[in-house]
Amino acid sequence: MLNKEFYGRKQYLGVLEKRVNGLKHGYRQNLAIIGDELVGKTSLIFKFLDKFYDNNVITLYLEIRPEPLNLFAKRFIGVLLYNFLANSGIPLREDVDFLIRKSEKFIPKTTEKIRSILSGSSTRKKNTCFIELLTLCDSINQETGKCCVVIFDEFHNLENMGINNLYREWSKLIMLQKNTMYILISSLKYKAKLILAKNLSLLFGNFELISVEPFDVRTSEGYLVNKLSNLKLEPGLKNFIVHFTGGFPMYLELICEALVKSNNTNLTEILESMLFDNSGILNQRFSNYIKRFLDTPRSQDYISMLYLISNGNNKIHDIAHILHKTKKEVASSITRLAENDIIVRSGDLFKISDRVLGFWIKFVYQEKLTSLTFDAKNQKNLFRNNIEGMIQEFLFDARKPLVDRMAELLRLFEDETIQIEKKKLKLNHFREIKSLDFGYRNFKKGLLGRSTDSLWIMAFKPEQLNEEDITEFAKECKKYRHKLQRKIIVTFQEVDANARLRALEEKILTWNLDNLNQILDLFSKPRVIA
Repeated sequence: MLNKEFYGRKQYLGVLEKRVNGLKHGYRQNLAIIGDELVGKTSLIFKFLDKFYDNNVITLYLEIRPEPLNLFAKRFIGVLLYNFLANSGIPLREDVDFLIRKSEKFIPKTTEKIRSILSGSSTRKKNTCFIELLTLCDSINQETGKCCVVIFDEFHNLENMGINNLYREWSKLIMLQKNTMYILISSLKYKAKLILAKNLSLLFGNFELISVEPFDVRTSEGYLVNKLSNLKLEPGLKNFIVHFTGGFPMYLELICEALVKSNNTNLTEILESMLFDNSGILNQRFSNYIKRFLDTPRSQDYISMLYLISNGNNKIHDIAHILHKTKKEVASSITRLAENDIIVRSGDLFKISDRVLGFWIKFVYQEKLTSLTFDAKNQKNLFRNNIEGMIQEFLFDARKPLVDRMAELLRLFEDETIQIEKKKLKLNHFREIKSLDFGYRNFKKGLLGRSTDSLWIMAFKPEQLNEEDITEFAKECKKYRHKLQRKIIVTFQEVDANARLRALEEKILTWNLDNLNQILDLFSKPRVIA
């Protein structure tokens, strides 16, 4: 059971446990874990390693960082032997030579190979040395029967070690290593997917891809309730924090710590100290982050595009018009930003991956850039006003009925295409939008949107959907004889398997809270927290 300091990752922990247990029984499934920076990938692994114990499995966790291959080799060997001896009863030291001496009576052949690798690590070809390191897992298995789980955090950094044919040689080895499981972690989602699809797409030993997402609404709420239990913060402000952070664990943690430490419920002051002040932890982080663009060609274009996207101008033709550039030029820069995981594309629309970074670009970085005379006091007041405006807009929208908020959203559609759960969806420009009153007891209110060539029929049910709901909604939709119908039910709960299957049969889309908030994000509208 997870302790109170760990939230919302049970499904990921379940997969890790299942796959590692499968390794012991002869079923090896490699894993690739990807996700944005700060989303909690490494914390997830540490939590798993903290609670996992099996004397027949050796786990190796290595953060891949810029260093010579001979230093990486020492770290790899040190971690391997330390964890091999972890349950031997021998008092251990983090010293490679000591660990080799203590291990040789248990695994003499493996330690002989280790000495050979270390003595020649500076003269061997790098690709030979790297592959020899990985085969140590096979050697230990042959001598002891123990399996190995090798975890490389930010694995793409292996490319910086100058290993020739890295993936070609490694992929050959992976296919043969039936008793070694790899878990690869990366914050560069685009690049990692490319490597997995192109370089590590194997006949045997393929990688199962796990995308670690930010906390969902309910997990974020639970986190705040626990962390702020002794602080009298208004529910509306707690909901705003969920919306503002987008569920990123680090941002939730930083805001909670600041609120508790100061015993201050003035959220505006807390965000000001973090994001606006020069010494603020997030201001410094984002300032360093943005510097990576300043020394590159077209740096100003990138910065301008990020500002426009953060400000709601998130279509290529809008950006091209504002910057007086061709669509082709804009598309090229947009592609570069997407490849670096700074923005996310959904069909024709874009958004900045990190919501808090987007806010900082819009209200801190850009304001300082465009300031004619740097008046710190004036800028601070402007920043405070912007935060207060965001909070008030969020609280105002939160009081509206969901059907009204959805009607406002539908009015913003202009025939764009977006992507929801890997499916493309055209957001028709509606010439008529009106509310509907259903006779069915489980959902009474709905919306109808009529465009030139399509009819949208929407129903809302905050509670869990069941098969009966799907059947009744399908009957309601049949009252409208338009051939091109888009039938949608919005629910705040997960849809059970039977209801989902029935919805597929009836060609009804079921949107949960995450789907709905994804669309609201694309149109710069406050999220629904329910």
